[in-house]
Amino acid sequence: MDFSKPLKIYPTAMHACSYLPGEIARNAVIDPDFAMNMSVYDYMIKSGFRRSGNQVYRPYCQDCKACVTTRIEVEKFTPDRSQRRNFKHNQDLRVGVNNEGFKPEYAELYERYLKSRHEDTETDGVQDFLTATWCDTLFIEFYDQAELIGVAAVDKLASGLSAVYTFFDPEQGSRRGIGVFALIWQIHYAREIGLQYVYPGYWIKDCNKMNYKTRYQPLEGLVNGTWQALPKA
Repeated sequence: MDFSKPLKIYPTAMHACSYLPGEIARNAVIDPDFAMNMSVYDYMIKSGFRRSGNQVYRPYCQDCKACVTTRIEVEKFTPDRSQRRNFKHNQDLRVGVNNEGFKPEYAELYERYLKSRHEDTETDGVQDFLTATWCDTLFIEFYDQAELIGVAAVDKLASGLSAVYTFFDPEQGSRRGIGVFALIWQIHYAREIGLQYVYPGYWIKDCNKMNYKTRYQPLEGLVNGTWQALPKA
């Protein structure tokens, strides 16, 4: 790690929480002028940080600890019956690993995915959201024959894979459960290339779109500075 220059962290302004209605949130963000690199980011992600584009952040709410950063130890992961069924069902898909950067066709798929869920959400700037100038990002591509039906953006760290975002064709992706398949595939891939963890992001118990992570067991969460087991909800 290169901490030859001071690492400054700043709190953001208060804003409405995106996950828990009625709650107020804020983040702690790394100084954008800091020369971030993969070794420093690997250290930061173990401390509960994530990234959105070039910005590295973590929740920094005064009275709420609902956001819990998580990791899956790939050698210990045991899929449940539903996950095994999903993985078997999607074996006809072709999976490719693109390590050469964002492709234009991703933007159209991302726009269709987002508009199927949030019609009023801005879809511009997807490349800036998924990538970082200092980051080793892989794009896992899922094809049904020649058709691209899903993409998972994943950061490759020394300690594991960090899941950034997964998006897919609204019809085929939902029918096939591509979100589940993409995460299970990442766990298998991390094991294959000798990485210890997959970091699937923040778990929020009382948020339906963020509490699914405890279905992937065993799962650990960073609680009060200590990694500990999170039971299946």
